[in-house]
Amino acid sequence: MDITPILHAICAVAVQGLVGCIIGDWAYGAVIACTFFIAREHTQAEYRWIKRFGDGHRQNMPWWGGFDPRVWNVASLMDFVVPVVACAGLYGCMLIFS
Repeated sequence: MDITPILHAICAVAVQGLVGCIIGDWAYGAVIACTFFIAREHTQAEYRWIKRFGDGHRQNMPWWGGFDPRVWNVASLMDFVVPVVACAGLYGCMLIFS
């Protein structure tokens, strides 16, 4: 079992909590944390596209290479969906209970 999505969610919620406690804006903390993981997974998708379709050369990749669904798999989707859901859940809890 791949625990990477859980670890990403823990890190994202920790960043959200830190920013939320210091600044008081829980949404801003969620945006910071989730943007990091979304950008990370998109970059990895670009590298998979380069390896699979671009003959290993970055200049062969079109602008949409990282968005190509052929280079995304369930694991890479979960690596950014789980942190986003976790941060959204914490943000929802903070709205309800504060």
